[in-house]
Amino acid sequence: MIVVFRTRQLERQYKDHRKAVRAYGEVVAKRYILRINTIKQARDIEELMKLPVLRCHQLKGNRAEQYAVNITSFYRLIFSLEGEMLEIVRIEEISKHYGN
Repeated sequence: MIVVFRTRQLERQYKDHRKAVRAYGEVVAKRYILRINTIKQARDIEELMKLPVLRCHQLKGNRAEQYAVNITSFYRLIFSLEGEMLEIVRIEEISKHYGN
């Protein structure tokens, strides 16, 4: 899959580990980069959903077109699929799953 980022900040945090560490801490930063690398290597969304460690799932409600994978038990990576064959993944945000 091809990965694009909603914001330049998300892209910089992927490309520069230090920026991700400053924003989220060491564990989340490391897993953020790892999750994106995993997404890049996947052939399709079904392949991601088969990996138990990711807990990849489609969101509901006003985010029904988006998916999430776990980074930690508290943080998740939210993304959407684009393109005719859903071959492009757009990284939307890193969110705290249970609020503050």
